[in-house]
Amino acid sequence: MSSAEPHISENSRPETRPVIRQLDDSAINRIAAGEVVERPASAVKELVENAIDAGATRITVEIADGGKTLIRVTDDGCGMTPEDLPLALSRHATSKIDGTDLLNIHTFGFRGEALPSLGAVGRLTITSRAAGYEAAQIRVSGGKLEPVKPAALRAGTIVELRDLFFATPARLKFMRTDRAESQAISDTVKRLAMAEPSVGFTLRDVSGGGDGRVTFRADPLSGDLFDALHGRLASVLGREFAENALKIDATREGIRLYGYAALPTYSRGAAVAQFLFVNTRPVKDKMLTGALRAAYFDFLSRDRHPAAALFIDCDPQLVDVNVHPAKSEVRFRDPGLARGLIVSSLRHALAEAGHRASTTVAGATLGAMKPEQSTAASGAPRIYQMDRPSYGARSLSYAAQCPGQPQAPSNDALPSQGFAELAGAYSGRVTEVAEAPVAPGQPLDTPEAAAPGAERLPLGAARGQVHENYIIAQTADGMVIVDQHAAHERLVYEKLKRQMAENGVAAQALLIPEIVELSDNECACLLGVADELAKFGLGIEAFGGTAVAVRETPAILGEVNAEAMIKDILDELSDQGESQLVQAKIEAILSRVACHGSIRSGRRMRGEEMNALLREMEATPHSGQCNHGRPTYVELKLADIERLFGRT
Repeated sequence: MSSAEPHISENSRPETRPVIRQLDDSAINRIAAGEVVERPASAVKELVENAIDAGATRITVEIADGGKTLIRVTDDGCGMTPEDLPLALSRHATSKIDGTDLLNIHTFGFRGEALPSLGAVGRLTITSRAAGYEAAQIRVSGGKLEPVKPAALRAGTIVELRDLFFATPARLKFMRTDRAESQAISDTVKRLAMAEPSVGFTLRDVSGGGDGRVTFRADPLSGDLFDALHGRLASVLGREFAENALKIDATREGIRLYGYAALPTYSRGAAVAQFLFVNTRPVKDKMLTGALRAAYFDFLSRDRHPAAALFIDCDPQLVDVNVHPAKSEVRFRDPGLARGLIVSSLRHALAEAGHRASTTVAGATLGAMKPEQSTAASGAPRIYQMDRPSYGARSLSYAAQCPGQPQAPSNDALPSQGFAELAGAYSGRVTEVAEAPVAPGQPLDTPEAAAPGAERLPLGAARGQVHENYIIAQTADGMVIVDQHAAHERLVYEKLKRQMAENGVAAQALLIPEIVELSDNECACLLGVADELAKFGLGIEAFGGTAVAVRETPAILGEVNAEAMIKDILDELSDQGESQLVQAKIEAILSRVACHGSIRSGRRMRGEEMNALLREMEATPHSGQCNHGRPTYVELKLADIERLFGRT
């Protein structure tokens, strides 16, 4: 130690003792605003939730410059009296609860922090009118409250927030671009719109002045819960989601799960279409998201994500929403019950969907088949394919014009003929040809030999095979193209899984148990799921201290590194609260076995084989997608096919 450095003894004390002070209300509100109001979208969320709690049926949100300069929320709710306005801007003042029971919460808001926090960091104006009272207005700027004064308003409430974070300029440096903030506000409004189908929402961007432009609109819906919810999801998430979503409705021990979940073939490249609600409150909960991922675990590849809008309704006593200032996280009294309900309900719905695949697959197919638009100058006549004959057509034409010219030996076209021979060979007359009866035992190699009425089945009757891989089937109102290898691979995979579920996973006992040293928490966590791991052939038990002994491993995996597997399982448990590693490894092997044991591409199939494959697909759940989440067939409606040829 240098002699210049001061020596601090154990008995030394600082020269000045820190003084404990009571912060003023303005500082307290600015600190609270940092928790509640993270960005303009957070302010919109709080204000719209207040409007919904006030019983509004129509809510209009107007923003400017991504909400940084203006956020205006107008509703037709119950409104507030002139005496209520100053109290509404006081900390921890709320009409939602009386404070006796923090678990019995039936509204979005209950903390009484949003309005005073917004008034502390921006310029807030509230104009409101309750039934039987005159309209009144109050303003607060940077925490400085102005007196209440009369105003003009027919009913409801208008909350106007200008210059957000002007009182805390440092926060403005963390704001993103106007476009990014506007997108975040739009996402927030859409989530709340999904939660309340009976409420109308309008989002308008008024940047630059004037009436602005409407960026989102959802009219209020009435009627049955699922009809209203389906209509609202169609307007928010798009018609394609609504067409390819499965209805979910299940109840278990006082918890109800309802909503819509999309087919596996309607998946996304990121988890951007997953919306979860608890008692209509939008939440982002790791446990619920993990349950959704687990339900689709066997139907999607790792780079694809399911799309769903799921609602959990339960007694408020069973869930705690007061675990985060933004109220975006919840904690269930029995998280295993909620998770199990999501997984079992979704898997049951996916199984009931059977062979169904998303309509977007057909849409993409039709899009690929549409002829390219002409690049000729405007007004130039379009050149159709029929005006440019193929090489084969030109060869026949030349041969007809040159009688006696020999055909190339490798060409399978008709032999060369002169005009005299061609005169009787072709005719424009259309005559009905009687179908020949099918003899007993005749193979189904021809279209006439298809089973009677097979076209009325979901996947129709096989009519042929092209490129030794794709089965063409005719349905009552269109056609189906089946990837024979992908379809059969899924059928074999489902059969192997069914056999494994019935007979269990064979375990292979290790001659010398492998001892794995862990920490206290890791050991307790791993032993807590020992029974679940045993179902998949991984046998572990406590070995004393913080060590575990691995005595059995799944026989189908062959030789494995038990310690590495245990570490990976613990990582999954820490990150997701569950582990599907062993199951994933086993099912990956089953998938490879199914791939090698299925019908290979390039194999020619007889008619009865093709029809048998179609019937088995109709009877097997999840046959609409292969083991990697890709579609196994494409269905094209006759009307769409005719539209391709301009026959509409």
